[in-house]
Parts: sequence; C-alpha cells; structure tokens
Amino acid sequence: MTTTPEAAEPAYQPPAPEADEDIQHSLFGEILDWMLAPLLLLWPMSIAITYLVAKSIANQPFDHALEDSVTVLAQQVRAVDGKILQGLSGSARDILRADDIDNVYFQIQGPRGEHIDGDRDMPQPQDEDDASAGTVRFRNDSMHGTPVRIAYAWVQLDRTRTDQPQLALVQVAETLEKRAQLANAIIKGVILPQFIVLPIVLALVWFALARGLSPLAALQERIRARSSDDLSPIAPRQVPEEITPLVRSLNEMLARLSLTIDMQKRFIADAAHQMRTPLAGMRMQSELALRQTDQDEIHRSLQQLAKSSEAATRLVNQLLALARAENQPQRGTALLPVDLGELARSAVQDWVQASFAHRIDLGYEPPAAPVAIPGNPTMLRELLSNLIDNALRYTPAGGSVTVRVRSDAEHVYLEVEDTGPGIAPAERERVFERFYRILGNTAEGSGLGLAIVREIAQQHGAEVDIFSNPRAQPPKLPGALFRLSFPLPPAPPDEDSEPPHYG
Repeated sequence: MTTTPEAAEPAYQPPAPEADEDIQHSLFGEILDWMLAPLLLLWPMSIAITYLVAKSIANQPFDHALEDSVTVLAQQVRAVDGKILQGLSGSARDILRADDIDNVYFQIQGPRGEHIDGDRDMPQPQDEDDASAGTVRFRNDSMHGTPVRIAYAWVQLDRTRTDQPQLALVQVAETLEKRAQLANAIIKGVILPQFIVLPIVLALVWFALARGLSPLAALQERIRARSSDDLSPIAPRQVPEEITPLVRSLNEMLARLSLTIDMQKRFIADAAHQMRTPLAGMRMQSELALRQTDQDEIHRSLQQLAKSSEAATRLVNQLLALARAENQPQRGTALLPVDLGELARSAVQDWVQASFAHRIDLGYEPPAAPVAIPGNPTMLRELLSNLIDNALRYTPAGGSVTVRVRSDAEHVYLEVEDTGPGIAPAERERVFERFYRILGNTAEGSGLGLAIVREIAQQHGAEVDIFSNPRAQPPKLPGALFRLSFPLPPAPPDEDSEPPHYG
C-alpha cells in the first residue's frame, strides 16, 4: 500500500534552542570563569614578554664582548706614510676567532672602501653618511644565510687633519647561537616553575571559591530544613555581609507572605462564620415547614427560607467579588480607557427597579463633558453597584440617592450621596474592614460591600473619602457622601506642536 503525501509522517523538527535568559547559570562557574579566563589569556602574553626580556638580557654580555673586540681591533689600525697598517698578529687573529659555539668574523676597510684585512663578504653598514669616529654601534644582519650580530666602529687614521678626516671601518660579527642558548636557559628558568605554580594556583582558586560560597550552601540547608509553615525571618547575622541584602529581601517577602496567609485565614474564618447564620436559618425554616400542616404557616416558612437563601446567595456573590478584586493585576497594568460617565449611567439604570421597590428617588448627574480613566470596566461596575446597593439599603423610604460624575484639572470624581443616617466620623475608617457593621444598624448586609469598594479603588489608584451629605437639611438624617477621586492620566503630546529646540 502506498502512502499519500497528506498521510506521510511530518519530518522531525529539532527543538528551538533555549534563550540565554532562560538558561540557569552557576555562580561558582561564573566567578571561576572570570578569574581563570584572564589568567589563561595573560599567561601566553607573559611567556612572550619573558622571551623578549630574556633576549635583551642575553644580548647585553655578548654585546659587551663584541664591543671590546671592536675596540681592541680599532687600536691596532693606524696609518704610516699614507699607508694603512694593522698590527694584529696571527695569534691574536686566532684568539679573535676562537669560539667553539659561534662563528666570529671581522673586517677592516680603508677610507675608500678598500679591503685591508678579514672577511671580504661582510655586509656594510647603512649609516655611512653619519659616520663618526670612536663610537661602537650594533646592528643585526646575516652572513651566508645565518643571522649575525655585528659591532662596528669608524677609526680616524690621521688625527692632525680635522677638515677631512680619514676614517677606516672596523667590524666584528658573531652568530647568535650562544645568545639563543642563554635566552632559552632564562626562559626555562622562568617558565618551568610556572608549570608547577599554575596548577597550585588553580587548586587554591577552586578551594577559595568553594570555601567562600559555602555560606550559601549552609543557608540553603537551613531553609530546606524548615517546616512548610515556618515563615519566621532568617537571622541576618548568620550570613555573610554580601548576601545580607538578599536575606533582608527574603525576610520582607516572608513577612508579606505571612500577612497574606493570616488575612486569608481570617477571611475564611469570617466567611465561614457569616455563612453559618443564613445556612442555620435555612435549615431551621425547612425543618419547621416540614412539621407544619397549616398551609399559611408553611407559606410563611418558605418565605423565610427564600429570604435566607437570598442572603446566602448575596454573601457568596460578595465573597467572590472580593476575591476577584484582590486578585486583579497591580495598579497601572491591564487597564483600558473607560468612559466613567457612561459606565455610571448604565449602572444606575440597573438599580432603578430596586429603587422603586425601596420607594427611593434614584438620580444621576452626568459630567459636563465625557471623562475617561484607565480602568477595568467590570471591576468599576462592581464598585459602583456596591455603593448604590449600600445607599439604597440604608436610606429610608421617601429619601433620595444621587450618583454624580464630575472632574477638575487633576481628578475625576465619582460621588454617591444619600439621605440616610450617615456614618459617624469615628466609624468612617472601620466601615471598610471586612464583615464590620456599625452597632445599632438594622439594615440587612454582610459587611463586605465597602471592603470590595476599597479594594477595587486601590487597584485603580483612587482614594475613597466619606463625608456627610452637604445637601441634607437638618433636622433630617445627615446622609452620607462617598467620593472616589481618580487621578487623570497625563495628556498625550500634541502631534502638531513643534519639538523643543535646545542650544
């Protein structure tokens, strides 16, 4: 059976290489690399510099010997009756050439370049125009294809004539074998110990790094030995000074985590306590309805059961809304432009029927111009619904609730005012706590609405303030005014405006 191209197995695709930022690096290896890499790079440079220094050191004594040979040879050259003579005997010539390692050459030339004595094929110096008597100079050259070191000097033959001095050239050349042997001996004396010292240095560096990083391993073991519920701070004195900031940051994180866990535990305990009351009421009403035989009594029990279930449902919804608000992204992220006036108008429309049921005048005052803020529309609607619900529950029949949006140069304000009993100044901070309810209030509620309002406001960078209703008329109820102040976002730059010029 043949396989169609569509049914063929796809070719293997190798996995994409990991990004550098996703690869875990070893601190030990990183420090070791930064210490050893320069060392291994500098070692060849050290060998090269040592070789150059060794050659310079090896040249000095042999150059002095060549200089002495040129000086002695120059002293034997003189002019007699215009004829150049040299008093170098055959034995002296043999001593000059006596060397069991290097070849030594010499040459004497007259003022006109005529050959006087020595080797005829020695190379000539390049600085004849700058000839001056009495100075021994050195140069590197070659003879018969072999590198040599040459010392040479110009000898004045007739010292009585200073206008046109007659200069003879004296040269002594030597091959470089002895110099190379001495340079190699110096290099061996310097480099060979390094082959012994370098492994010792590497071992000491390895040991020092392992020793220096051992407190990190000890800290790791202490953290691993902790129980899962141990969030106590780590003692900074038990760690090196360099990682003390890291330990402090860990302690701050542990403190925040401990506070969060405590808040969650308290929230769960409070939620369980609050749920117990409506659930107990529902159970009692259902048991009572089961024992009743009168239809009217059964109907009243079912009505109470419906109220208890409604209260339980509202409590669960508020708990979920609070959990949602607490798990929203931090301020400044995941926010969209929201027309606060349009959102408030839509939210007020949702509560019109409820205001009719409470016989309360629910009104809305729009802003003079559309205002937009960065926000989460769902969360902002939840915030405003809790404020309206709270105002309707505490305002007596015949009262009024007004929702207002306005702005100035720096803020956008969302206000909800009512003509209810108001909130005493001493209680205005505590009403935002979870499950807190002012003593003496008979209105139904769970104490979560304003906690949700504060949490959502903090997520949007807004401030919540409570005042007495300035429009309430004594001796009536003072009412309450909830004001949320949203900072206006910075205005976008004007595209038509010219960029500023500097200078």
